[in-house]
Amino acid sequence: MSISVERITAFKGSDLPDICQATEDAIVDGIGFNWLSPPGRETIESFYKGVLMVPERMLFGGRLEGTLVASIQLIKPSKSKETSAFAARIEAHFVAPWARGHGLAKMLLEAAEREASKQGFSTLKLDVRASQARALTLYRECGYTQWGTLPNYEYVGGSMVSGHFFYKQLKPLSELI
Repeated sequence: MSISVERITAFKGSDLPDICQATEDAIVDGIGFNWLSPPGRETIESFYKGVLMVPERMLFGGRLEGTLVASIQLIKPSKSKETSAFAARIEAHFVAPWARGHGLAKMLLEAAEREASKQGFSTLKLDVRASQARALTLYRECGYTQWGTLPNYEYVGGSMVSGHFFYKQLKPLSELI
């Protein structure tokens, strides 16, 4: 089984349709992306094309047998956020339902962490729905610390779902001073 993770700076071949299909499948499976159902292929394509255009966003993709089936985004703070320039964020971390169980989620997270550390960030932040049990387990196993819970995080299926907030210290804060 061929599994790999890479930074995506341009979509090649079938990459864009592949990641769009994986995203649609993940949304149907309930992972979110702030959508309750897939918004349509054109919207998802525009989303990913936009990600590649934003200098503060870095897209990493996970491949299974050469097909782009997973992603994570490392988001650097804007230049106007001087006081929080030490911290980057993780967003849109997912693996298509049919491609799970091969370690891609962890590989993507580790790639984003390496890049964040390489770029000088000492802290990574992320948030996740309380209903995402596998993601919560992964983040805790990878050393993320939960620092808070928001009871009314998202409105899903006719009710509020809570969300959890995490951080991971990549470098000692003493290196900032």
